Formats: sequence, structure tokens, C-alpha cells
Amino acid sequence: MARRLGMAALAEAAGVSISTIDRALNGRESVSVETMALIADAAVRIGHPSAVRLLGQNTASPLPEVRFGVLLHKQGQDFYKAFADELHRAVIQVPGVRGRLVLEFSTSQGPTEMAQNLRKMLGRCDVLAATAVNHPEVTSAVEDLRSKGLKVFSLLSEFAQGVRTGYLGLNNLKVGRTAGWMTALTAKGPGKLLLFVGGHRWHGHELREIGYRTYLRETAPQLEVLETIINLETRQLTYETTLAALARYPDLRGIYVAGGGMEGAIAALRETRSPGELVLVTPALTPDSRQALSEGFVTLVSDTPLEKLCRELFLRMSQAVHQVGGESDQGQVFLPPDLHVSESV
Repeated sequence: MARRLGMAALAEAAGVSISTIDRALNGRESVSVETMALIADAAVRIGHPSAVRLLGQNTASPLPEVRFGVLLHKQGQDFYKAFADELHRAVIQVPGVRGRLVLEFSTSQGPTEMAQNLRKMLGRCDVLAATAVNHPEVTSAVEDLRSKGLKVFSLLSEFAQGVRTGYLGLNNLKVGRTAGWMTALTAKGPGKLLLFVGGHRWHGHELREIGYRTYLRETAPQLEVLETIINLETRQLTYETTLAALARYPDLRGIYVAGGGMEGAIAALRETRSPGELVLVTPALTPDSRQALSEGFVTLVSDTPLEKLCRELFLRMSQAVHQVGGESDQGQVFLPPDLHVSESV
């Protein structure tokens, strides 16, 4: 038999404390109209047994509903699974509104498909945020949506600059330079370095590549960054390419995976090298990279603080929906990365 939902489950769903739920259910102290509406909505959403009673108590107008559209890619990757989980947690805690998440995923990096998926969100949400490549087709789609009143935010990697409403993510140029700094600090002697990016059109990956290369060119000329490899953010391609490079270059000193696919590099090092023999910098803290950190195969993880990102994203999106007057560019919101080494996990 299913376990009865208690106050803790309702508190989590509503984004309030258990003591607030206790006051709302038992009338020990007054609870604001806005908070009662938030709790009542959460009770209905999760099927809490108090839903009918709370709705009866909540005679005032409920909080306005905002449909937050989010379009991501690589649904099967651990990073995007964690991103989706965090979005679901954060959307119920947006102040002043009843947030509803409309989450979709692209199945490829192709700009045509991404542009089509962006257009499909029209009418399904009140404001939209997406991860997408920087391409004219994507920019055209954002322009079309904007002309129809739907504001679009770019996530993690910039696209449609001058058209999109705002950007939220890391400062990718600095992320790349940080990867270069760690590589220069820990590489064991002069030699070659391998660099993976997801594709030519990921603006964030391009900036990470620039930061990585320029830092090493300035401070560690003894380390040669080989021609950048496109891995389409796939594990298998990264794995095969890393194995080939390890066999071809006996003086390979480090690897930087600027986007997805790091699991392939980790697997290749586990099979062919001892822990700590090569520098490996990865972009996300997942169960795989956490384990590799503890084993010594990963040197540094420069992770995106998803909880902070989602909280800030929904606040910005909510402000954009309720903005009065003409459109305003919210610019770029840079969050500091979470840096992890073996002793910090």
C-alpha cells in the first residue's frame, strides 16, 4: 500500500517549512493568503489528503500561474538528468507565482531540429530558456518567437545574441583558462594535450577552447595543445579518440573535455594509464567523474552550480513575464563554477 503523504512531503512540494505547513493545517497561527494559495496548489499537485480542505480555506484569488518552458538536450546524460531534477525542485519555489515546468529535450545538436523545437514551445509556455547551438537558424527561430511575444533565455552556452532576453551560465572563457591553469600546474613534463569540444557551433565550448589555449600559450609553452577534436558530446567517440591519441602520442600529458562525453576519456585512462599519470579536466560532477576524482584519474571538475542556476533562472524568467513596457536585455548572468579536486569530494 502506498505510504500516506505527510507534512514533510507537502512542505517540500510547496517550498515552505514544516512548521508553516503545521500552521496552515492546524490553524495554530495565521498564514498569509499567498502562502496558503501556494500550499493548496502543492497539495493538489501531489495528491495530498488535505487538498480539498485547503482549497476550501483559500477563498482569495490564487497566485498567478507561470508556465516556465525549458528546452535541454542529451536527456540520457547524468548532467542533464541532474539539471532536470533541479528544475523540478526549483520551479515550485519561485516567489509570487505558481510555477509550472514545461520541460522538453532535443535529440540532436542539429540547428534545424533545435530551431524547430524552439518554435514548438510557442503557446505551451509563457517564457522559455534553452540550451542550443549558436546558428542562424536558431537565431531566426528566437526572432520569430520574440515577434510573437515569447521571450527566450540562453542557458549554459550563448546563442542569438542581441535577440535573446538574457544569458545564464558560467563565464566560459574563465572556465577554459581555469582548466589551462590546472593543466599547467599539474602536467608531468613537456608534451602534448588533447582538447574535446561538443561541436563547432557551441559558443560556450568555443570560449572554453580559447581560454584554455590562450592561458597555456601565455604560461606553459612547453605544452602543445593538439588540434581540437569534435566529439559530439558522446562517450564512445571520446573513448575511441582518447585511446588512439594515447597510442599515438607517448608524450601526451593531459586531456580537457570542455563539454559532454567525459566518461569516454575516463574509461580510456582507466584501461591504459595509472592514476595521476595524465591531467584530466572535466566539466561536470557526476557519479562517474566523482569516482574518477577519488581514484586519481580526474584532476579537476569545473562544475555548474545547478541549484543556484535554476533558482536565478526562474527569478529572471518570472521578472521577464511580468515586465511592464518595452523589452529589455537582461544581459549575461555569470555564476561562479564549483571547482572540485580529489580532496574536496
